[in-house]
Amino acid sequence: MNLKLRNPLAVFDLETTGLSTIKDRIVEISIVKIMPSGEKIIKTKRLNPTIPISAESSMIHGIYEEDIKDCPTFKQVAKEIAQFLEGADLCGFNVLRFDLPLLVEEFLRADVNFDPTSRKVVDAQKIFHMMEPRTLGAAYKFYCDKSLENAHSAEADTLATFEVLDAQVAKYEGVKMKNDKGEEYTPIENDIDSLHKLSSNNMIDYAGRMVYNKQGIAVFNFGKHKNKPVTEVLKREPAYYDWIMNNEFPLNTKQKLTEIKLKTMFS
Repeated sequence: MNLKLRNPLAVFDLETTGLSTIKDRIVEISIVKIMPSGEKIIKTKRLNPTIPISAESSMIHGIYEEDIKDCPTFKQVAKEIAQFLEGADLCGFNVLRFDLPLLVEEFLRADVNFDPTSRKVVDAQKIFHMMEPRTLGAAYKFYCDKSLENAHSAEADTLATFEVLDAQVAKYEGVKMKNDKGEEYTPIENDIDSLHKLSSNNMIDYAGRMVYNKQGIAVFNFGKHKNKPVTEVLKREPAYYDWIMNNEFPLNTKQKLTEIKLKTMFS
């Protein structure tokens, strides 16, 4: 193993009912927890999402409603999954834009405490797209010289993601690049803290509705108030907060916006 780990690293992948982090649900979750010793502990569960699976999604991952009708719901296993993830940093392929936001929503719906902000999060896709823009199957072939069998099986994708990340570190550690000013820097270091910063960048909520700008100020990242400081918008237009809270935004976005509002009120 090339990766240097101080904490366990939980690499995970989800198969879902669709592509919405707000409306859709998990039908399969696979987690490969890699210990600092290199030991791998795998937990894979199929789940009853309690809502229909879209035909398009079933065609991709091969899971149909008949397959999961007798499986537990996420709420029934949420505490077990949270305990398995306890103390582990997180990793996945495109994890920041989809898998992690959806997982956070599921935990919030189940009323189980799961706070990813206390952990490091590494997105192997971000590293891959920075250095070799392609898909997971192509990444697996490029970095590991293997063909990805059973693609869109959560367990196969999870194991492949770990192998890709491990090979990325071996290939790119110490490789220099140039920033917009022409200055050399080394983006890839064999350190989860560094990979977390590279992956998470400036996001506040996992849907990317709010981000930190170059000055470290929280700003909206969409709509009529894009690039405006969140605290200023909430002061000038309090109804904007109510509009977000009463519409179809992810629970995580509403949670982070409320945290900013409360800090503003008591600062």
